[in-house]
Amino acid sequence: MDIQQRQVVIIGAGPSGSTAAALLNKQGIDVLVLEKMQFPRFSIGESLLPACMEVVEAAGMLQAVEEAGFQFKNGASFRKNGVYTEFDFRNKFTPGPGTTFQVQRASFDKVLADSAQSQGVEIRYQHEVKSIEFDESNSLLTVEDEHGKSYQLQTSYVLDASGFGRVLPRLLNLEEPSCLPARKAIFTHTIDHIDADKHLYDRDKILISVHPQHADVWYWLIPFSNGVCSIGVVATPEFFEGYAEDKIEAIKQLAGEEPHLALLLENAEFPNAAGELKGYSANVKHLATQHYALLGNAGEFLDPVFSSGVTIAMKSAQIAAQCVVRQLKGESVDWKRDYETPLMIGVNAFRTYVEGWYDGTLQDVIYYEKPNSRIKQMICSILAGYAWDTNNPYVKDSKRRLTSLAELIRSS
Repeated sequence: MDIQQRQVVIIGAGPSGSTAAALLNKQGIDVLVLEKMQFPRFSIGESLLPACMEVVEAAGMLQAVEEAGFQFKNGASFRKNGVYTEFDFRNKFTPGPGTTFQVQRASFDKVLADSAQSQGVEIRYQHEVKSIEFDESNSLLTVEDEHGKSYQLQTSYVLDASGFGRVLPRLLNLEEPSCLPARKAIFTHTIDHIDADKHLYDRDKILISVHPQHADVWYWLIPFSNGVCSIGVVATPEFFEGYAEDKIEAIKQLAGEEPHLALLLENAEFPNAAGELKGYSANVKHLATQHYALLGNAGEFLDPVFSSGVTIAMKSAQIAAQCVVRQLKGESVDWKRDYETPLMIGVNAFRTYVEGWYDGTLQDVIYYEKPNSRIKQMICSILAGYAWDTNNPYVKDSKRRLTSLAELIRSS
């Protein structure tokens, strides 16, 4: 069997794979990206956070993203039982970009991948990793190309950026149960025909709405620049059993139960099929060794409620790329200390807010009508993706701070 050599092999050409490849390529590293699918291809995770723009810029992709015509985004809005509030990401505690984009991932991911290729990165589409073996210093991957022909790749390091495909966790039996309860999302793209002036709707923000009777059931509405929006509903799998089996009809039924969402979508067309994602929260035994590291969703996925997926993916790509460069230079890298521990600072902060959303703690904070402006800026920073800023008390001590704040609000 043909055996090829590469310094680094990346599995997956999504946001974490493309940015990691570009970052490594800038350091003169011979990197190859293997992507199972053909781009463009559909994916969820369409509302970016401003913090990820720092990685986009570091990877040399900012101009390509800015020129792609994506929907401008400057914040997030929340609605529950007639109470409306919003967070402007430009008014935050942490320095850094305060705006980003809302994107149809098929286009966005291709923009990033094309940008990586234009910088000299090789991407092989429709190439699937079938197995992996290790010796003391190298990894050997067996790969099947688009014609069903197998070949092998010997490499010094592997980055798994396969997202929900979770290639290495499956091949190496790394899967662990998530600490988060099982939930399900159903979603589609609709031609929205929203009259923004009539309904006081801000297309520059994602809208998160809460079901009037079920506080743990929520909707996302993500507008794009072409008159289309993504709508999704998240609940426990059992909750959906009370609705139409046809997912488009179920989305319409559920949207109709939230009064403001029903008004926004009163003229919407639903020409596209609906997608479904269930049991999506995931965890692994470890995130990295001297042979490989898991990036983004390949390692851990929390929940779509705060759009943290792409930001975690890009942050993991940035930290891992720095470690790979050091290791290839012959420096000693402790992958737990140097990669996993710093990455988990942000992941754990996001986890606090996901858990707080569902247990009601964070909802009490978000919908409080008289927030302290400084505290709101600190929380806004986390919602904007700056979950690694340990100068922010609501990152450094996320669980205790959020719980204490909610208790103060309730007592007032």
